Amino acid sequence: MDIDTIPNHLAEQRESAPEDLQHYFLDFESFWERKLWHELTDLLVEYFNNPQSGPQRIPLFETFIKSFAEKINKLKLVALGLRAAFEYKDDQQRLSFLSSLADRVNKPSSQDAYVYASVAAASIKLRLRNYADARADLDRAEQILDGFDGVATVVHASFYEVSADYYHARHEFAAYYKNALLYLACIELGELTEQERAARAHDLAIAALVSDAIYNFGELLLHPILDALRPTPHAWLRELLFAFNRGDLAAVALLERHAADNALLKQHLTFLYQKLSLAALTEAAFRRPPHDRAMGFDVVAASTNVREDEIEHLVMKALSLGLLRGTIDQVARVARINWVQPKVLDMSQVEGMRARLKDWDASVNQLGNWIEGVGKDVWAA
Repeated sequence: MDIDTIPNHLAEQRESAPEDLQHYFLDFESFWERKLWHELTDLLVEYFNNPQSGPQRIPLFETFIKSFAEKINKLKLVALGLRAAFEYKDDQQRLSFLSSLADRVNKPSSQDAYVYASVAAASIKLRLRNYADARADLDRAEQILDGFDGVATVVHASFYEVSADYYHARHEFAAYYKNALLYLACIELGELTEQERAARAHDLAIAALVSDAIYNFGELLLHPILDALRPTPHAWLRELLFAFNRGDLAAVALLERHAADNALLKQHLTFLYQKLSLAALTEAAFRRPPHDRAMGFDVVAASTNVREDEIEHLVMKALSLGLLRGTIDQVARVARINWVQPKVLDMSQVEGMRARLKDWDASVNQLGNWIEGVGKDVWAA
């Protein structure tokens, strides 16, 4: 490369940059001439993070940054490349750029950067509906990540975000739910816009409801992401989740009122009725004291709004899913429950537990007084 190529290129880009950003280019040239690669990289990251830098990102990356790419931190190189990539207007161009960037950093010493770049390429493939290649990229990235003792949070965040997007596109609800929550655990919610938070909360709520593998929403109910639904037209979804969690059969009316407006809820409506019945069953068992969990089929039917001839199947379903432990007496038509899966409690459920603890305390005191009364002679001896 000609010795004047870089200075001339920087001068050209400085002229086309917004006036309040032109001072950056003098520092770029100064750091480049003195080979201060760390300082130059950090300054470039700062510049690329400025929204006004968009038009200069691609030319700077292709001519300037590539001239010293081997000398700088590869994770930061990929971060700069990602900023540049999204200046392309066409997804195919963007994919070509990111694939080339991934190949550049695919070395034993920079596998974290390779994962970062290849996951970004997978996100473009998802947008192009190339699901097979996107899945292959994600599987390869996961295998590499599993071999690391530690990796930058931004790499894990990007992997979980794109994995969640893949599972969302494929309607694999349990996998989406898991990866979306892992993604949220890797970032600060403030990094997302209000619209992004609301969209993520909406998708998580729908996934939790319609998944046939998720019956305990505790992690989601405790997550502040759900609060993003409050000021939106989808605030009812938050109420629905809490109603399902406490086995509140009044949720049926809420569900029926909104299901027609949501294709996924409408499609899974019969399943959702069964899921709510299971939640009502576990709540009914939870509310009973541990010594009184033998529930007649008629009692279960009244608690779940399920016909008595379907109760045995309902209880067997709860046992098979691990929501309850116990036995069914088919002759006596009684379900004997000895364990209920733990879950997040709302205030009314906590109050119910408090009342049961008070009853237990009173019964212990009563037993103590009785023992003291009948055992006076023994104690005296």
